[in-house]
Amino acid sequence: AAQKRGYQYIAICDHSPTVGITNGLTPQRLRKHNEEIDKLNEKLSRAKVGASFRILKGIEVDIRSNGQLDFDDEILKGLDIVVAAVHTKFTQSQAEMTKRIIRAMENPHVDIFAHPTGRLIGRREAYRIDMDKLMDACKANGKALELNAYPERLDLSDLNCRKAKEKGIKIAISTDAHQDGHYDWIS
Repeated sequence: AAQKRGYQYIAICDHSPTVGITNGLTPQRLRKHNEEIDKLNEKLSRAKVGASFRILKGIEVDIRSNGQLDFDDEILKGLDIVVAAVHTKFTQSQAEMTKRIIRAMENPHVDIFAHPTGRLIGRREAYRIDMDKLMDACKANGKALELNAYPERLDLSDLNCRKAKEKGIKIAISTDAHQDGHYDWIS
């Protein structure tokens, strides 16, 4: 589906295990998952059609309430892309949440901070975070912020996108696709 849309690559970033409802990948399952991606990339590189298409090995790793990540650095360093996200403990104070996320942004293996306010339109308000401090940490550590195109998220806001651009922070535009039709959200 991604190739048909003209994509040059996709990143497969299944969840880590903390969020139980997602059946997140354990370290063992992630290794197996990555082996399968390596096999597919090898097959694609030998193909006449699709040889320039690449599948990136990634993870959407949970940021625990203390700022630690679900996986250790040894696992994370073997991935092409690491997306860190908050999925639990949304009621932390602004200071706690900001400290939590900044700690994760200081990890050298994290590339992107996903859905930076955690909101779900009509279902869940954004968690409290000092966006200026978060952006400063992203800038200082070379991290991108995700503009999540999932219709219930649309996270970052237009104002925060502009602020990130002014600060020189990269924006990763993502569909957060969980099935083929979700790719339409990015167009």
